[in-house]
Formats: sequence, C-alpha cells, structure tokens
Amino acid sequence: MTLRLLVTGAALAAATSAMAAPRGLTVEDLATMERVGSPVLSPDATRVVYTVRSTNLEKNRGNTQLWMIDLRAAKPVPQQLTSHDASATDPEWSASGDAIYFTSSRAGSPQVWRLPAHGGEAVKVTDLPLGVDSFRVSPKGDRLAVTLAVFRDCADLACSKQRADAQEKNKATGKVYDELFARHWDTWADGRRNVLYTVPLDAAGKAAGAPVSLSGTLDGDVTSKPFGDRGEYAFSPDGQRIVFAVRVAGKSEAWSTNFDLYEVPAAGGAAPRNLTADNPAWDTKPQFSPDGKTLAYLAMQRPGFEADRFRLVLQDVASGKKRVVAESWDRSIADYRWRADGKAILANADDVGQHRLFAIDTGSGKVTALTGKGYVADFDTRRDTVVLAHASLSGGAQLYKRALGAAGEQTGVQLTNLNAARLADVRMGEYEQFSFTGANGDTVYGHVMKPWNAQPGQKYPVAFLVHGGPQGSFGNSWSYRWNPQVYAGAGYATVFIDFHGSTGYGQAFTDAISKDWGGKPLEDLKKGLAAAGQKFPWLDTANACALGASYGGYMMNWIEGNWSDGFKCIVNHDGVFDQRGMAYSTEELWFTEWENGGTYYDNPEGYEKFNPVHHVNKWKTPMLVIQGDLDFRIPTAQALGTFSALQRRGIKSKLLVFPDENHWVLKPANSIMWHHTVIGWLDEHLKK
Repeated sequence: MTLRLLVTGAALAAATSAMAAPRGLTVEDLATMERVGSPVLSPDATRVVYTVRSTNLEKNRGNTQLWMIDLRAAKPVPQQLTSHDASATDPEWSASGDAIYFTSSRAGSPQVWRLPAHGGEAVKVTDLPLGVDSFRVSPKGDRLAVTLAVFRDCADLACSKQRADAQEKNKATGKVYDELFARHWDTWADGRRNVLYTVPLDAAGKAAGAPVSLSGTLDGDVTSKPFGDRGEYAFSPDGQRIVFAVRVAGKSEAWSTNFDLYEVPAAGGAAPRNLTADNPAWDTKPQFSPDGKTLAYLAMQRPGFEADRFRLVLQDVASGKKRVVAESWDRSIADYRWRADGKAILANADDVGQHRLFAIDTGSGKVTALTGKGYVADFDTRRDTVVLAHASLSGGAQLYKRALGAAGEQTGVQLTNLNAARLADVRMGEYEQFSFTGANGDTVYGHVMKPWNAQPGQKYPVAFLVHGGPQGSFGNSWSYRWNPQVYAGAGYATVFIDFHGSTGYGQAFTDAISKDWGGKPLEDLKKGLAAAGQKFPWLDTANACALGASYGGYMMNWIEGNWSDGFKCIVNHDGVFDQRGMAYSTEELWFTEWENGGTYYDNPEGYEKFNPVHHVNKWKTPMLVIQGDLDFRIPTAQALGTFSALQRRGIKSKLLVFPDENHWVLKPANSIMWHHTVIGWLDEHLKK
C-alpha cells in the first residue's frame, strides 16, 4: 500500500499569492482541478475514506484514487491510500473497519479489491470473467453483491464473455432490434442486461464461490442505465436479504418510469418479490433502518414523469405497512442516510438556489436544515458524525466534518483543501442571489456574478446562462461544464435565472414548465435579465450573449425567434430545433411525451405550440451551435437543422461537433476546446 501524506498547501498558497499578481479562473484551471467525492465513514466513525480525481492532460483522461483521513488526530491530515495508473473508485468499509473494498481495473477488467486499512497491499477479491459495474459488501462480511452486464439467456458468466467476445470479432457490424431501447444515452444496445449477483466471501474477505443471480429472472437492468449505481440496492442489516430497484422492460421500457422495489434472499434460491406493485411510478434507493425493522425508499407518484417529487416512504418490514414521511415538506430528496439511532434520516435536496442537508424526524416528520448556503453533494453519517462534500459558486467541493448535535446551519470543520496551491493567485468573481416578480406574479430567484477584476463604476458585458433539465437549478454550486467563474475569469459578468420549471421551489413551480416550454420560462428570463440590470448597475445588459445546453439549448433556439433583439450572440449546445423530430428520435420517450402532453401522433399541437422550427423566418442573431455526435438524447440532426437554418438565412454562425462526446463534453482536451471556442465567440461579439 502506498501511504503518502498530503502537504496541505496553505503556507505554499499564501507565499505564492503574495508573489503573484491576482488573476481570474482560466479554462485550464477548471479542467485540471482535483475533485473530491464519495466520502465513507468507518463503522466507528474515526476515519473517512474518499476519492480524489486528478486530470492528466497528456493522456487526456482523469484518474481517481483513494484517500483517508484519521478524524481522531488533533490536526487531521489526508493520506493517499492508492496510487496506480488505473483508477480506484467506490470505496466501502468492511464491517469490522479493518479493510476498504473498492473497484479497479488495475489487473484488466474492473474487479473488486480489498485494501488493509492499516497498511499492506491491495488484494483482488473477485476474478470474474466479466467486469464488475458496482458492488456492496454484506454487513456481516460474508457475501458480496455485484452487478454485471450479461446475456440473460446464458447459463453462466463464461457464456456471456464468449458471446461478447464473438460480437467484437464479427466482421458483420449490423444490429437487428425488435424493441426499444435500440440505443440509450450514448450506446447502442448489444443484448446485455445489468444483473444483480451475490458471491460468498471467505474469512479473508475474498470471493469463495460461484456468483448467484438474484435479478436475472427479471427483464430489466440492475443497476439502471445509464446512471444507476449501488444506491439502487441494499442488504438488510443481518445480511440475509437484498432489496433492489428495477424497471421491468418489455416493449414499454422507453416510455415507462415504473421502477419497483424487489426483495430476494441474499443467497438466492427464491424468486424476487415485488414490494411496490401498488405504485406505477418510480420507487428507488432502498435502505434498511439500523435495526432492520423498517425499509426506507424514495417514491414518485405520477407515472411517466421523471421530475416528480421524490418522497420519503417508510415500510414496516414485518407488516408491509407504508407511510410517507414529511409529506408537507415540498422538496424532492436527492439522496439520504439513516441516522445511527434510527430516529431520523439525513437527506439532501435543492432548496431556493442551494442544495442543503436536512434531518427528517422519522416519527413526527419534522424537517431541520443542517447546512446553509452552498451545495452538499456526497455525504455519510456514522454514530454522531457527519462528513459531507460541500461546494459553492466560489469553489469546488471540499470535505467537512460536523457533529450531528451541532446547533445551527453549518458545514463544520474543513478537512481537505484541494487546489489551494494551484489556485492561490486566482480571484473568484463575487456573486449574489436576487429575486424578482416573474410569470404569474410569482417570486423567481436568480444569481449574478461579477468579473474577477470588477471595478466600481464600470459596466461589464453579460453572459446570460440558461440551465438545462429543464427541471433543474442553476444555483449556488460548482460545475466542471457550465461554470460562471470561467466567464468571470474571462472578464464577463454572468446572470442565471431559476425560471419556472426549476427545482427547489416546490413541486408546483417545477411542474409549471411542462407543456409550456416557451411560455413562462421565457417570461421569467426576460424579466430576470431586466430586473438584474436594474438592481446591479455594473451589468451591461444591452451588451449580452445568451448561452444554454439541453433545454437551455432549446431555449437558445426559442430566443432566436422570440426574443430576437435581446442579445448580440447566442451559444446553443445540444439544443432541440424541431419538436416533431425530437419526438420520434430521442430515446427516453417518457420525457417528450410528458413534457408535450402525450405522443406526437395523438397530440401534435402540444409539440408544435413551442416548436422553434416555426420561427426561423425571424432569426437574425449570430449563433454558435455545438453538438456531441454520441448524444442520443438530443440527436445530431437537431444541431444540423439549427446550423442549416442559420446558414441558409445568411446569419453568422459556427458549428462545433465532437464525434466522441455524448450529451456532455467529458474529455479534458475537448472540454478545453469547448470553453475556448465559446469564450472566443463571446469575445468576438461583445468585446469589439
């Protein structure tokens, strides 16, 4: 085991800052920042293991390794646990706290490894023919749950491996489909499903038997594609049972959000039992209470709506009786953890432009905010300790520790200080939240940010950022794709509005965008920019460029034809151009059908009402169009349609295509190119 102390960098940062002139955040800074995540507390809450992702520009990829902090030390110092060209991810402690399990492909395909917590070399736990997608260790340490991509009609894993290898070697590349999904997110279906297995472990914590399929009789993916993780399944505290979430596919998978929870013996031998057959909407993220008597999970109420409110449901294991907790708390839970005494649950959720951590009393349903401003992403709790990853518009996530009984809203004691040295001379743009009266007379919130070098009395050109989703939030958080600080670093002020449809303001506000994509949201954006310009005189709103991706990209096309005098330039990333084409070519059909009031053939008017293609004759603003060619959510034809319309009308325009990116731009070199192209477009039109 590599055990290396991290130099805090505080003294170095101070010295560097004193010598170097201040500067704004650059594109290269953003692309190469170290990123912290996945904090997991040891069973006795004395140590926390977590991940740090670094970026290798030469290899054009990220690398993630494990770190640990001993919380008992007077001055806790991070220690690097793993160091390898292959990443180490998804850490999990053994039940006794003597070892850390993780996933790595250091010996070929991704497998589970075990690292002694107090020194020694990592040992491979699994050596399966197929790569491990996710795993969990039984609370008793006697069994490992793993998810693998297999052909369900194969008798064993070796058969799946042989068939996958044969597909790779086949000179004929055609694929035949008789149901959806034919493709999903950025991948064409190859006949495999993600299936949940368990593997016995011996006394040394190594796999000691053949994998047993738990979900293979169900036609669905565990974990779900494309972003499911081990939060979709859980062991009972005695290790005897597993509950998992799955959407049974069949012919309707592409237009269904009906995920159900199934219970099965951890050792197999019985068919999975559906626990939530009474709910035709989304049920997910099961977690047993510490005493095993209660099963918690998250549930939506409306079938076909992916942005419905996730409520917290508690089910009595013995009787099966269910109840919703904190029904009157109008927030949608992102993730949660049981408190050690089982009397409360910690949960994070969007909340008026923040993403805060809350405590929910499981008896009374009383909700208490534990943190204030900023964004709490990952977190974990054991005994009376909470460790959380907290970010804001002023910086990326750092780890903090706080006591459960601490009074007030606080992040706690800072444990990490990543990027301190490399960003020592960077001055971040100052930001502020504001509110105004938007559509329907409702209070709508937004943020503004100054350029890093803003001077009193000066006005600055504006980058007007529009978030995607559309049910999302552009609030007090840190992003590695759409980050206002990059624009602040380039000399721009930024304005970003949480228009009707945004999350964190109550479910009715979130619902308000459906069937009204070009209505209330556009009104909010217009009023928000005007209100910001009136409140903050340093905003030169007459010298502005609008930018957005996904729904934000749709809004760029809609603005082009319906707010044509608002901006000097537009940046449109992966935006919808023709709602009819989108209806028949996107993969997750439930999304377009919910948002537009049914299928296109049943309700064409719902799609055409706010269809940008009908307003091309009014287009005149220069536009940069960007597309990932592996984006199957908003296919490339949408970008080509946009660019063709611009070119045919003689409007100044550029098209940037990434053949190897999906809905997001993830590769470091591509991200740097993306940012420089976008900022160059703004410079060309706003800094003449």
